Amino acid sequence: MSFAKRHWRAILFVAIATIGVASLGSFYALASQLAHPPRRALQPYHQEFLHHPDQHGLRIDSFTASDGTPVLVCSPDPDHPPGKRGKALRAQFAAEGVEIPAAGKCVGNLVLLHGRKGRKEDFLPIAERLCAVGFRCILPDLPGHGDNPTKDVTFGIQEAAIPQLVLAESAERYQFDEEPVGLLGMSMGGSVAVHAAVLHDAPWRTLVIISSFDALAPTVEKQVAHRLGNSIGKLCLQGVAPIYEFQTGVPLDSIQPAALAANLHLPTLIAHGAADNVIPIDSGRRLFDSLPESPEKTWIEIPDAGHDNVLITDFPIYHAIARWMLNRVPFKQ
Repeated sequence: MSFAKRHWRAILFVAIATIGVASLGSFYALASQLAHPPRRALQPYHQEFLHHPDQHGLRIDSFTASDGTPVLVCSPDPDHPPGKRGKALRAQFAAEGVEIPAAGKCVGNLVLLHGRKGRKEDFLPIAERLCAVGFRCILPDLPGHGDNPTKDVTFGIQEAAIPQLVLAESAERYQFDEEPVGLLGMSMGGSVAVHAAVLHDAPWRTLVIISSFDALAPTVEKQVAHRLGNSIGKLCLQGVAPIYEFQTGVPLDSIQPAALAANLHLPTLIAHGAADNVIPIDSGRRLFDSLPESPEKTWIEIPDAGHDNVLITDFPIYHAIARWMLNRVPFKQ
């Protein structure tokens, strides 16, 4: 009798145990990617912005909020012209004959919330554009990202108070009026923005959400299923969810921005790439459909855009967002 036949039970046990250990390791790794993603280092273009803000038409101040959150405050620089990105955006308005605030003037504030694996400096090119049309931009490092000392990422459950805190402390430190103020979040930052916007006495006049989701658990399942098949996606979610909850104290299925969206009673714009295979456009659309019926909610589908390039296609998304926000912030030249 062969060795395999004589010891088939032991071989089967070892094989099953090996598969189990490998699966557990995979579940743990994916849960850790959600709860504690790798932190993105400062990039050369970040450094260039920080060292030469005037070349981008910006004044950049930095401070650490009382909860430890690192913050950049980007303001229009009245002593220098807008940078090339800002000039391009202003030119689009000029071509339409639409009046916008004078260059260097500030008519409102925006808190910008980055996505997972990002950091506040990733939004400096966005701030360059939005500052050029009259908005001061406040950029925090969210927990688990950049230089924020907090480790856990909970997609808004524990981060909801951060946007209002950094707004208030920025306004006090640099002596500007908090309002009017809007909130813009991308991907994970969009989920944080929704959680922030439903807080009692939230100050936000407008909300912009880019490439975000209606519920995290099915989004994770679909991401895995897209690569490995539907059955693996379901199995993976069952393994990841309890590990994520153990790591953060937050149930994965409690992260449901769409469940909160019905309580949002402020002008809201949601934009999503038609070719997004990280967070499918259907997820963004369900989030939009969860908002109360109102002429003040706007949906933008960005043709041919994926998740990572949603802001850099030929579609004039910055112009669309800026025009939408300026229409809701009265200003005088």
